[in-house]
Amino acid sequence: MLSRPKPGESEVDLLRFQSQFLATGAVPAVQLVKKGNRGGGNTNLDQPLLQDRRDVVTLDNLPDSPPALVPAPPKRARPSLGCPLPEHEDPEERLNRHDQHITAVLTKIIERDTSSVTVNLPVPSGVAFPPVFHRSQERQVGKGNSTSGKRSIFAQEIAAKRASEARVPPVREVVSTLDPPERAASCEALTPREQGGQLLWGSRGFQGPHLVTGKGLRSQDAEQEAQTIHEENIAKLQTMAPEEILQEQQRLLAQLDPNLVAFLRSHGRTHEQAGEKATEEQGPGRHSAEVTGEEPVVPTSASEPRQEDDPDPGAPALALPVTPHKEWVHMDTVELEKLHWTQDLPPLRRQRTQERMQARFNLQGELLAPDVDLPTHLGLHHHGEEAERAGYSLQELFHLTRSQVSQQRALALHVLAQVIGRAQAGEFGDRLVGSVLRLLLDAGFLFLLRFSLDDRVDGVIAAAVRALRALLVAPGDEELLDGTFSWYHGALVFPLMPSQEDKEDDEDEDEEPPVEKAKRKSSEEGNRPPSDLARRDVIKGLLATNLLPRLRYVLEVTCPAPSVVLDILAVLIRLARHSLESATRVLECPRLIETVVREFLPTSWSPMGVGPAPSLHKVPCAIAMKLLRVLASAGRNIAARLLSSFDLRSRLCRFIAEAPQEMALPPEEAETLSTEAFRLWAVAASYGQGADLYRELYPVLMRALQAVPEELSMQPPRPLSLQRIASLLTLLAHLTLAASSTAPEPSSDGAGASVLATPSSITWTQVSGLQPLVEPCLRQTLKLLPRPEMWQVLGPVPTACLLFLDAYYQAWSQQPSLCPGDWLQDTERLSESLLLPLLRTPTLGSLWDSLGSCSPLCNPQFCVRAPEALPSLVSLGSTGGRPSLSLAGSASPFPFLTALLSLFNTLARIHKGLCDQLATVLATPGLQNYFRQCLAPVAAPHLTPFSAWALRHEYHLQYLALILAQRVATAQPVLAINAALHHSMVLALLSRLLPGSEHLAHELLLSCVFRLEFLPERASGGPEAADFSDRLSLGSSKDSGCGRGALLAQACQDFPSIRSCYLTHCSLARASLLASQALYRGELQRVPGLLLPLPKEPLLPTDWPFLPLIHLYHQASDTPSGLPPADTVGTALRALQWVLVLESWRPQALWAVPPAARLARLMCVFLVDSELFRETPIQHLVAALLARLCQPQVLRDLKLDCPLPGLASFPDLYASFLEHFEAVSYGDHLFGALVLLPLQRRFSVALRLALFGEHVGALRALGLPLTQLPVSLECYTEPPEDNLALLQLYFRALVTGALCPRWCPVLYAVAVAHVNSFIFSQDPRSTDEVKAARRRLLQKTSLLADEGLRQHLLHYKLPNSALPEGFELYPQLPPLRQQYLQRVTSGMLQNGVSEA
Repeated sequence: MLSRPKPGESEVDLLRFQSQFLATGAVPAVQLVKKGNRGGGNTNLDQPLLQDRRDVVTLDNLPDSPPALVPAPPKRARPSLGCPLPEHEDPEERLNRHDQHITAVLTKIIERDTSSVTVNLPVPSGVAFPPVFHRSQERQVGKGNSTSGKRSIFAQEIAAKRASEARVPPVREVVSTLDPPERAASCEALTPREQGGQLLWGSRGFQGPHLVTGKGLRSQDAEQEAQTIHEENIAKLQTMAPEEILQEQQRLLAQLDPNLVAFLRSHGRTHEQAGEKATEEQGPGRHSAEVTGEEPVVPTSASEPRQEDDPDPGAPALALPVTPHKEWVHMDTVELEKLHWTQDLPPLRRQRTQERMQARFNLQGELLAPDVDLPTHLGLHHHGEEAERAGYSLQELFHLTRSQVSQQRALALHVLAQVIGRAQAGEFGDRLVGSVLRLLLDAGFLFLLRFSLDDRVDGVIAAAVRALRALLVAPGDEELLDGTFSWYHGALVFPLMPSQEDKEDDEDEDEEPPVEKAKRKSSEEGNRPPSDLARRDVIKGLLATNLLPRLRYVLEVTCPAPSVVLDILAVLIRLARHSLESATRVLECPRLIETVVREFLPTSWSPMGVGPAPSLHKVPCAIAMKLLRVLASAGRNIAARLLSSFDLRSRLCRFIAEAPQEMALPPEEAETLSTEAFRLWAVAASYGQGADLYRELYPVLMRALQAVPEELSMQPPRPLSLQRIASLLTLLAHLTLAASSTAPEPSSDGAGASVLATPSSITWTQVSGLQPLVEPCLRQTLKLLPRPEMWQVLGPVPTACLLFLDAYYQAWSQQPSLCPGDWLQDTERLSESLLLPLLRTPTLGSLWDSLGSCSPLCNPQFCVRAPEALPSLVSLGSTGGRPSLSLAGSASPFPFLTALLSLFNTLARIHKGLCDQLATVLATPGLQNYFRQCLAPVAAPHLTPFSAWALRHEYHLQYLALILAQRVATAQPVLAINAALHHSMVLALLSRLLPGSEHLAHELLLSCVFRLEFLPERASGGPEAADFSDRLSLGSSKDSGCGRGALLAQACQDFPSIRSCYLTHCSLARASLLASQALYRGELQRVPGLLLPLPKEPLLPTDWPFLPLIHLYHQASDTPSGLPPADTVGTALRALQWVLVLESWRPQALWAVPPAARLARLMCVFLVDSELFRETPIQHLVAALLARLCQPQVLRDLKLDCPLPGLASFPDLYASFLEHFEAVSYGDHLFGALVLLPLQRRFSVALRLALFGEHVGALRALGLPLTQLPVSLECYTEPPEDNLALLQLYFRALVTGALCPRWCPVLYAVAVAHVNSFIFSQDPRSTDEVKAARRRLLQKTSLLADEGLRQHLLHYKLPNSALPEGFELYPQLPPLRQQYLQRVTSGMLQNGVSEA
């Protein structure tokens, strides 16, 4: 068997197959036949062929039946006996007669006749090359033809050919006219069958066959063959009903290819348009029709609506701004649908409702109003949606960033950068719904920028870098941190990273060591994809995409423009401020820091003019020096590597040794570069590093210090010059402290050990001559204090001078080889000549008065998070901004007053004789009013990055003022004014201090919190007043030995033990405490870094006075043996004593602790073990604290259904409390009072159900007398109980005897009151179930055998704790109750008789 050709075989294979076929002599499947007559019988194959010998292909294997569109009926194997097949009839003829499939027409395919086609041969010429054709010649030839225009030569030839064919009319187009009346009459006289045909195809005149034209046949047979086919079609249609025609039409449409149907319809429309045009040319009022007498045939689409194809003649034409001419290139055929974009914009729709609209921005990132009407030449209307509105939406800008045109990508990134910058600046305000930054980040903008950085076009890279800077670097953050660098510990900053942590990390924080925890977290983050990291932390997500190597490549290889360089360095600074880990990755990126130092901090460069520089490469750049300073602030090891590995010592010498005006740089850049060089050296000096440069640059520093008075006297002052002076003074302060630093002691854990922690090379002799030069500068600045406008311009210079003097006297006092009399005498001189006159200045009092208005603690609106602030991208932005009267404002008194208090503390510490003179600052009315505002019961600011930064500086001032008050109170107890106010302020500050201030918290606990001098109530009759108050409120006289006054007096005597207890249980992390002590004490060799811990929450919880009790409870719960911890009684006793002192004399210190939380902490005392609550001192203290909780003003705020800090669920705690009470109480009255307190009617019914449902046995131990109940009995009986299940439990406990007045008088009275109120209730709103239960209980009550219980339940009147039963009884039932009882009992008897 011969194989058939397969796809992919060549022509050689086809020839080989043909030769094999011919060699076998097989019968071909296709035979050549002569074209026969369609109605002339069989064709003789042996007859000689026609002269033209055209090929005729007969498709014998074409299926004769149409494809089955539905399941076909099953075929039968033999014909039916009732319908035999005629033997004389040819099956083929029978099939042809009955077949209506398309294969009946396409059975034979005849070759196209090309004998009549004209073939144009090339015209011979006598030249070597054919003549050149010019378009101008064609125009001259066809000048009369207006259709040529500016078309191509090929298009003109095709048009000429069509025009020549149109000149020859077809033979069949014979036109005659009919009068309109005759045509109308003929239409009316049609039969119903003809009317159906007229409905289908009579609406159009049909002039001959449209599809079959005979083209391709011999010219003499073409028209005849086409006419024959046409007549057959018409005859077939005449024999069919209209319904059959429509059915056949639908069948054909279902079988034919849709493309073929569309082609046939378009072909029919072309002929219709040609016919209509010919009709119009014949003139109005005349109609044309064919004379053949045949009925016209409507195309298959005639019955369908034609609104889309035939436009409405009444519709307005497309209004274009210009009229297209056919002479224009490619405008010979005008496609109007493609010219819609050239139309005028639709009119702007005015918004009439409050419906939200899509935000649109102009090219400068400004938000455009929805109804703004801008001209189109601004380029703001090139978008499809809402074409009439100007501007582009974020979605359209995103789409434009993926354009193939680099200019469009750069433009979109530029606009997005502008939008982000304006959004972070708060320009949009409340005009937008939602956050722009959140929307962009959720849409993948971060990774879009990262992909754009990999672009090959420099313009796109520049736009991506600018957008990245706009996203990461919040406006004002760097200016804020730079402006406060010279404040009191202003170089210390919090990391700008999110504070969100996993729940698992929080749970395992105490169990897992910090080093192992950090390693585990870094390994987990390394396995996460960048998209997951970016959702929680944008910086970590970016670093995971290899951002740093790409930025290094852009800086090193592409040599970008100056603006791109500045943007990249700003982004690197933001990455370095994120965390120590990020700063280390920036430092360790291959060749990144080398490139920055080599290209942007060269030691030699060409002089630069004042104008913009064409390139920043090989030119010193201040922002590059700032990058190194921020990196060095992250840790002492990074600073040491920068100094040793990148030759920064020579560069510091280069930029400090030369004055700014002598540098060949623009003046502002030179000032900033010199300032950053001083700051970088100051950061290194804060670690005790870079001290060897002091000897080399000593003459330079002296010269710069001597020039300070002259620069301060310049008018107007230059802000950049003042910043440089402040940085110089800050550097000198750190170098002075380095002269007093000692080598660190070796530590076993290695946390503070470092190979670079060597003794400082600066001696006191080298820095002792600085003070005579700085003090005149301070005096010169203080002269401008009465002039607020000049004082504000000075900025941080006076603050830096005071901080230098503070460091100078601190270092001087630590020199063991010097005579103490020298520095004592010098401090007296400074106090008499400078400080005391300053304190008497009225202008200084105005600074104290402005503390409250500039305080973020007193003005929480300053610290509200900005609308665009994101948890995953931390910034120091806030809605309050930077007004002048704020902590960071130009008129802020905080930096100067904090530095002044720091100097006062140092002088008071080294010279106690000055305390009485310096104590006058504590009596300033402004400071006292400020303290009172801080103690007001207002909501504290929410902890945000900006509030943490601002509150830290405010807490510095409060701490220094309170420490000074403590020093004065210790040295001169008589001068301890406002001691109670200061003590309250100490307690408030202790619960507010943030991470990084561990040393301050430790010092407050050690020297201020438990200072008896701060408790004037101890010596002014406080204990006696407490006893008198209890007698008045409780109305009972207790033994004076166990009263609250005696307990308070004993607590004051035990203050040393109380302080030891809290120093043990409120201890902070040792590593953090050592680092904080090194920073605040000036021990430079121990400072690990200037990056503070992450401020998640304050150091101590608000309920820190209860911490010892909480620790005892957790230790008892975690001890498997059940043995109590060591010294349990002592710890609990000291904690309860201190809480009692606070409750009695400092109640505002516990305002932040809800009464329910205090009750839960007291319950922990009973849950520690089974014997602690039996100790007599513990009993007295808990009873006193319980009495304080049961005061009416406190009891009103007792809410047990609210979430409590440190407590998962109060009902769970109460269930454990009941279980413990039932096991170990043995009827203890104090224990029982705590059990009864949560059972008041206004608290959750679940607490009462837990007692009466699960712990009924505990009722026998609740023997607390009614007279010792700490609250009124009405709190338990009113309002009446409405819980049916609890009422049934009450009744069951009463009936069964589990609840009786002998061993549980309180709850007996409560149960009787509620059951009596329920059985006699006549509430019409009660449900049927409640009414039935009420009747049953009343019936059961009336049948009780216990006459006493029956009398109590029926005759209860009012609660009265003075009576033995706890309530009053009716002598006899009121008439209404008596009638109701009789009605219920009589109904019960009747029901019983009927049942019997």
